[in-house]
Amino acid sequence: MLSLALETSTGLGGIAVGRGDSLISECALAVRATHSETVLDEVDRMLARARIGVDDIERVVVGAGPGSFTGVRIAASLAKGWCHARGVPLFAYSSLRAVAASSGRDRVCALFDARRGEVYGAAFANGPLEAPVRGPAACDIDRWVGGLEDCGSWSFAGEGAIRHRATIEGRGGRVLPPFLGVPRAGALLWLAERLPAGRVADIDGWEPRYVRTSGAEREVGRRGGAG
Repeated sequence: MLSLALETSTGLGGIAVGRGDSLISECALAVRATHSETVLDEVDRMLARARIGVDDIERVVVGAGPGSFTGVRIAASLAKGWCHARGVPLFAYSSLRAVAASSGRDRVCALFDARRGEVYGAAFANGPLEAPVRGPAACDIDRWVGGLEDCGSWSFAGEGAIRHRATIEGRGGRVLPPFLGVPRAGALLWLAERLPAGRVADIDGWEPRYVRTSGAEREVGRRGGAG
């Protein structure tokens, strides 16, 4: 099945096209708020280079977050719009699971930076195809690392792991190199071939998994509480 994958949950996103889990083309790109049209332009260019028409795409696979609220919405909106316009199925997987798949480790904790000392995290004890033993969730980095049994047996991947390297290594954990912590679009294609449960039954009703509310919503809540 010829598939298009979109991943924009972190600052370094990506797009990929492949047949099954065999990559035909993959492109990394910087993701900036409100630049959904830039991502779509890159998709057009990638398909043109691969000599693939938009009507040839049989499935869209999307990274479902968590991550940057606006970034997650870019891929989600593009994926839903594409599926509606072309009548193709949508598959969605946690962007943290994509990191776990990209890391090449079975016992891996994927972490994104959630700011203010917090991370979005998911811990996979038996590889990315099994359900995480913890998360996806957002919490303080100290509480996250402290809540892992035998921290020294875990590898940590992702921008959150890089930012909080000192805390993780202080507990005995191993931080993987940055290039192993990117939620790659190619990893989404790999997941779609192995986890059919990722197919979205109700595209209209589907929403990404943000884990927590957006910064704007939290600010409104604080002002309301102060009032």
